[in-house]
Amino acid sequence: MSLQKNDQLQFSASAAESVGSGSEEFTVTVYTENQIGLLNRIAIIFSRRKINIESLNTSPSEVEGIHRFTIVINETEEVVRKLCRQIEKQVEVLKAYFNTADEIIWQELALYKVPTDEIAEKVKVERLLRKYGARAVVIRKDYTIFEATGQREETDKLVKVLEPYGLIEFVRSARVAIIKASHGFHAKLKEFEKTAPGEEVIENEYLNKQAEVFSM
Repeated sequence: MSLQKNDQLQFSASAAESVGSGSEEFTVTVYTENQIGLLNRIAIIFSRRKINIESLNTSPSEVEGIHRFTIVINETEEVVRKLCRQIEKQVEVLKAYFNTADEIIWQELALYKVPTDEIAEKVKVERLLRKYGARAVVIRKDYTIFEATGQREETDKLVKVLEPYGLIEFVRSARVAIIKASHGFHAKLKEFEKTAPGEEVIENEYLNKQAEVFSM
């Protein structure tokens, strides 16, 4: 049996054992070249291991030509560590990191559509909207759309607040996150330039550190 096949079997076994056992929320950050089809290939890595993606965002990074994936999953640290190694085997992937919630600053944007006549001139509703930091972005005769930015628990609470007033539609964006310990990907690219490629250099050396998950 080849080392690669053995690694995949061990990974699958770990994933199966992790269900309901020590799972927690992790945010996976992947820096990549912008290539057609890469999103699909990364998604396949998750689906083959039966790992559900709670949230997925792609956007340009601070480095021109480099894109950033922000992926939220619930798994054990061991499974996430191996998952990041698998992601880094993609040719276009430069680095993959994972972090717990206390290691990042994150937000989500939500939109709420409610009947205008249900909320117009109602002081209680206006007070509640201010409490959750919501603001009107579209006001029409038949409906008003509010925007709120925050963490999931906050945007979920506002859903409950607006339901009695005839909430018509609700949609929430994927997570965007900044890693607290990050010094930006420019610094990491400079490290790449100084490091001579080796057999295992491409693999994320930081994934092997127990105490320090992310360091740039």
